[in-house]
Amino acid sequence: MFRFPRTAVRRYGIGAAVLALATAACTPTEAEPQATTGGGDVSISITPEAGTSEVVPNTPVRVSAEGGTITEVRVDQDVSEEAGSEEPALGEMTGTLGEEGADWVSDWNLRPGARVTVTAVAEGEDGTETEEVAEFTTLAAGAEQGLDLASNFPNSGQTVGVGMPVIVDFTQPVTNRVQVENSMEVTSEHPVPGSWRWLSETRAVFRTEEYWEPHQIVTVDMHLAGVEASEGVYGLRDYRLEFEVGRELIATMHVPDHEMIVSVDGERQRTIPVSNGAATTDFNTTTSGSHVLMSHHEREEMDSSTTAIPDGLPGYSTVVSYAVRTTNSGEYVHEASGNPNIGTANTSNGCTNLRMDDALWFFENTLRGDVLETTGTDRQVEWDNGWSYFQLEFDEWLAESATGEPQLTDGNGTPGPVYGEGL
Repeated sequence: MFRFPRTAVRRYGIGAAVLALATAACTPTEAEPQATTGGGDVSISITPEAGTSEVVPNTPVRVSAEGGTITEVRVDQDVSEEAGSEEPALGEMTGTLGEEGADWVSDWNLRPGARVTVTAVAEGEDGTETEEVAEFTTLAAGAEQGLDLASNFPNSGQTVGVGMPVIVDFTQPVTNRVQVENSMEVTSEHPVPGSWRWLSETRAVFRTEEYWEPHQIVTVDMHLAGVEASEGVYGLRDYRLEFEVGRELIATMHVPDHEMIVSVDGERQRTIPVSNGAATTDFNTTTSGSHVLMSHHEREEMDSSTTAIPDGLPGYSTVVSYAVRTTNSGEYVHEASGNPNIGTANTSNGCTNLRMDDALWFFENTLRGDVLETTGTDRQVEWDNGWSYFQLEFDEWLAESATGEPQLTDGNGTPGPVYGEGL
């Protein structure tokens, strides 16, 4: 199938700027078409039909031509102030043309509360062009019936490491997960298989089969406008997230060796003496597995009262410098100048202790999304402890995707339709 080209969309700002949806055309010609309204041997039909009101937004726009070939389709969406539109200038609606050129269907859903004008042009065998126009309105979605983006990681404009997942939080619970997954298209300069997985009713996470290729731009187009997240709840607007995957930084530790090796783009950059967990209990055992660096804190309080510390272990409360978080359960790579066993013995409460100069270097030279691969302990990090999603084989991750199919990040679309069932 020929796919009408998708043009660039504006960035949003949550970490980006709200992007609105709309106008689209197939491949334009240099000269304006000499169109007629009806006439000739070509007839064009458009659905939804002209004059229809309150069309559910997750209804596809369909155009068919009898006796000719479709040469242009434009979908203009005008959202009134009453519908809550903060940005009347709309983006572009793209569509897919059938192999014979006689059928066209929109790729994405319609904006709620919009006055929609569909303009279609088809060319007959004699070169005569026929134009058909249909106008209709879509059902509005109020604040309580609207799905929006609550937050996302990473933010637009950020540079991240090769292990970075895409984490999206919504303002409403999502039950129609297939349609929502298919509305979120991930594109990278070096295409790879990946998949969304739902961690809660409101959180979806995308990870790749392997780590990202370094030195590339990744774009996430969230075509949320009009998608029915649950019964009667429709997406309000579209978003674009764009970030850069930087150099490949992989840190490795075999805990019994008391050192961390940091490699950048395959070359060793630094060998850092460390002291890891004493491993007298599960609590103070450093976890093995694939960790993704989550956040950087110049100063961080380590307080055992915030954790489920076992009876018999002494409590602690201290402030450390240059702490880089690796799990939700409280593991960090951080400065511990008072630990005399760095480089010789494992005596921490589970964190990775570094000397001040090494801790500062690690803090300044690592990014959110960089990878720490740890071996040599009998405690594995849980796949959902922090961003340790690569603990799961990709098949296991994919099994919990709503679509059940991988999404190739090549910009050629998502695994399935975004519309409501039977539409």
